[in-house]
Amino acid sequence: MPEGNIGTVVVTGGSSGLGAAVAEAVAQRGGNPVVLDVQPAPNGFPFTRIDLSRTREAEAVVNRVAEDEGGIDAIVTAAGVDACGRIEQVGAEDWERVIAVNLLGTAAVVRAALPHLERSHGRVVTVASTLGLRALSDATAYCASKFGVLGFSRALSAETAGRVGVTCLVPGGMQTSFFDSRDEQYKPGPDADLNPPEEVAETVIFALTRPRGVELRELVVVPSGETSWP
Repeated sequence: MPEGNIGTVVVTGGSSGLGAAVAEAVAQRGGNPVVLDVQPAPNGFPFTRIDLSRTREAEAVVNRVAEDEGGIDAIVTAAGVDACGRIEQVGAEDWERVIAVNLLGTAAVVRAALPHLERSHGRVVTVASTLGLRALSDATAYCASKFGVLGFSRALSAETAGRVGVTCLVPGGMQTSFFDSRDEQYKPGPDADLNPPEEVAETVIFALTRPRGVELRELVVVPSGETSWP
């Protein structure tokens, strides 16, 4: 990635929440956001429909994007799902889908993108969570997936050091629709301290625009009153 030029950035989950904020921030800085999601991008950015739990299909999509766009300069894995509840109460398919989308989907798109990122001296920003550092009851699937993303990112940064930049973003709660489908007991309260996704997206841009040789390995971004950190 040429210094100061964001270039083509693939954003999984780029149609809503943090992903949409990242895509918008990339465009505002002259970059070319390409959205991979199950829903179309509301802002008209280039979009491919993708179910990240179908990992081979996800890999193929990333390679098609690289061919269509003449390469990839960065990838941001913002897609994520959840299935709250005690482990014996969450259906097996729902529980395993969280792992498939959040962890296996992340690994699949990164794996496919790596040859393209090596050519562009590009960067990867994975998205974990403060629940990748601290475990909670009724969140076994989500915690397992995000602990996995953190471990994956640390190993990936060691494996690709000097070839591809790797940053793991560890955000706390954000003001997005992520919580909307949860049962009331698992939704943030009306006075919950949550960050605007646009502010968290700025930290992604900061990571993407560091000069070659400067790495931000992990970024923890939380509301000042975040209860899941430290």
